[in-house]
Amino acid sequence: MSAPAAPAASAPGGMPSALGDTRSVLGECLLWCERERALYWTDIESRFLLRLRDDGGGRVERFELPDRVGSFALCEAPGLLLLGLAKGVALYDTVSRRLGAVVPVEPGLTTRINDGRCDPQGRFVFGTYNEARGNAAIGSFWRVDSRLAIERLPLPQVAVANGLAFSPDGRRIYYTDSPTRRIQVVDYAADGTLGEPRLFVGLPESMRGMPDGAAVDVDGGLWSALWGGGCVQRFDAEGRAGERVDLPASRITCPAFGGDGFATLFASSARIGMGADALAREPLAGAVFAAAVRRRGRPEHRYVTALRP
Repeated sequence: MSAPAAPAASAPGGMPSALGDTRSVLGECLLWCERERALYWTDIESRFLLRLRDDGGGRVERFELPDRVGSFALCEAPGLLLLGLAKGVALYDTVSRRLGAVVPVEPGLTTRINDGRCDPQGRFVFGTYNEARGNAAIGSFWRVDSRLAIERLPLPQVAVANGLAFSPDGRRIYYTDSPTRRIQVVDYAADGTLGEPRLFVGLPESMRGMPDGAAVDVDGGLWSALWGGGCVQRFDAEGRAGERVDLPASRITCPAFGGDGFATLFASSARIGMGADALAREPLAGAVFAAAVRRRGRPEHRYVTALRP
């Protein structure tokens, strides 16, 4: 996709554009596949995986699934995805549309799989979200190896796991428990060993919204989607606020870099829980947006496995 007009705020002048006519209930987990030149994302509540190819047609393909998809990963094998379904992980073939056996996660808890990203070694790291009223911190972080074996990571439990992203050298992982408005950073070794979490940034009272999904640029800046804040906010490697991309929807969920040279910032959004008046004020709620920015992203790490669904 060619870079669209750039956004307002402290990024270059212009306005971001909405892609296609799709309005997700809860759009999430944007991923750009440079091999297919396609943008993938999930509409969690509608149980759809969506794909928009960079072929000029503008048609959004929908893959209907038997359960909600909180996050997913591109795989090294062509046409293959690793899905983080509500209550388990499974491989999915986008060509045959075949879903493999589901490996359960947190059975018996009021949680579902939420945000996730692959590490540089090809393992999938994800967290869970407590759907029960009150959002008690009973969610955890997990890692999936090449054989679909799952291990719990030694990180504090959370209510809403979000913002998983890796530094460009893969030696740090970022995450947030969204309601706390605090983004944490943890040292991450190649053998999978984790350090102690430490505060990366606490959102000041003047900054609206809660940190949701995140992406990292080649300079090590973390771009955080602010749910309720209507923007994607960049923090440099030291946690200092910098560029901000304002968007015409308040519930921004996840950013991703893609397009030519990874110079386009995409952002998904949601319309879940919004009444008629709010939707009238935000007709683009649930859209996926694209904006040209000064920074560039990098390809996503891919899940590595010899298994097939």
